[in-house]
Amino acid sequence: MVVVGAGAAGLFAATFAARAQRAAGRAVSVLALDGARRIGAKILVSGGGRCNVTHWQVGAADYAGSTAPAIRKVLGRFGVDRTVAFFREQGVEFYREADTGKLFPITDSARTILDALLGAAAGAGVRVMHPAAVTALARGPEGFRLETAAGTCTARSVILATGGQSLPKSGSDGSGFALAAALGHGLARPIVPALVPLVLPGDHWIRGLSGLALPCRFRLVSAAGKVSADSQGSTLCTHTGLSGPATLDISRHWLVSRLHDPAARLLIDWLPALDAAAVERLLLDAGPRGILAALKPWFSERLVRCLSAEAAAPPTGDLPREARRRLVGVVKGMELPVSGDRGWNVAEATAGGVPLAEVRLDSMESRVCPGVFLAGELLDVDGRIGGFNFQWAWASGFTAGSAAGGADRG
Repeated sequence: MVVVGAGAAGLFAATFAARAQRAAGRAVSVLALDGARRIGAKILVSGGGRCNVTHWQVGAADYAGSTAPAIRKVLGRFGVDRTVAFFREQGVEFYREADTGKLFPITDSARTILDALLGAAAGAGVRVMHPAAVTALARGPEGFRLETAAGTCTARSVILATGGQSLPKSGSDGSGFALAAALGHGLARPIVPALVPLVLPGDHWIRGLSGLALPCRFRLVSAAGKVSADSQGSTLCTHTGLSGPATLDISRHWLVSRLHDPAARLLIDWLPALDAAAVERLLLDAGPRGILAALKPWFSERLVRCLSAEAAAPPTGDLPREARRRLVGVVKGMELPVSGDRGWNVAEATAGGVPLAEVRLDSMESRVCPGVFLAGELLDVDGRIGGFNFQWAWASGFTAGSAAGGADRG
């Protein structure tokens, strides 16, 4: 058996495939191929180098892409408790970040997680070969033929766990989509960056507030006026636009929507802790002391002056009724003129991919090309920030590996 890709999902799938072969009383024969010169580069940079392995509470609502019932079924096969137990077997303990619910290794080092994955794979008898990018994959009379940068090999079954297209320098360069398509799979499009910072026009005043962080809420509003997606949390103003968890979470929805609904608008609520009526009362109560006095407990003076300018409202002195209404509108729902995103080299995940409708959810085996199993980011499933994409890798990798290893005959 060959596993294409030795990232998070690939190593997990390879490990459980080898364990399944051994449990069935067969000789272990699992080869994991990867095109990267350094295995696990994406794991090592995740979570700021700490590797947010999962979240304490994971559900289908934390994901986008394929349908919630399909995602839920796969997640249910390998939950958070089993993830923690697996890594504990490898000597890794976790702590829960109080304000986010993210689970990190107590070492605060992604290297701990990569070493655990490699150790588990080696212990199960998996062979890892790299750099050995798979350039072609085709079904033959006795299985599958794989062309790689290191030569040709054959296998009776294959697990595709190549990753998506985010952070291509790590080896996740989108090539897996071509391999899946060559076998007959369709791709849910558009395939766009997910968990990626958003870019604003060069002269936008938000870019001048680089380094400012505060809690905000984003709402994506369709041309018909319906809120199609929202996110809330820490938001960071940058020299190119906006970043931070709330921005990253809304990014995939914005990028997908602008292709299907070009008139969709992205709005930012600068003060989600208060509703519009409460903000208006703040401004009324300030009276002649003005906007700066009213909003000082909530915002920096730089931001207040920018919001005032956006609303064409004087920052000091009495505030006319129309100016006050404009300012409330800006604070609670300012439209963002997003001009783009930071791209694949910065994105943490991929939106789009092979639809779950094309795999058997109890095994992750392809309905299109039996003998091929799929796992991880190659599939049309992407989670919000917080360890959810890793949990998808563990759940889908376990399911694919266990089923492929149990069915494999050589």
